[in-house]
Amino acid sequence: MTTPQNALDRLADTIEKRRGVNPRDSWTAALLARGPEKCAEKFGEEAVEAIIEAVKGDNDKLVAEAADVLYHLLVMLAAREVSFADVLAELERREGTSGIAEKASRG
Repeated sequence: MTTPQNALDRLADTIEKRRGVNPRDSWTAALLARGPEKCAEKFGEEAVEAIIEAVKGDNDKLVAEAADVLYHLLVMLAAREVSFADVLAELERREGTSGIAEKASRG
């Protein structure tokens, strides 16, 4: 029996399925077709919008912007052919390590 995927796993799968779809039929396909640089730009825009909502203190808007950030992060990763599973594996590798020690290990 397989464990049900969480929303981020399902989103990452959907993004991957949109690769190669006609860009007129899918926002994700349109972003991917524009290349990694555009995907990174969109991720940055969404991150800034999330920061603004965090500073303003509007939690409902922050939740919406955080969802946009996660979506655009996954699109940016897909644009560079980095899998969400690779990111999760890196988080698991770091699990139980102090943030200070982990950062120091990167030099």
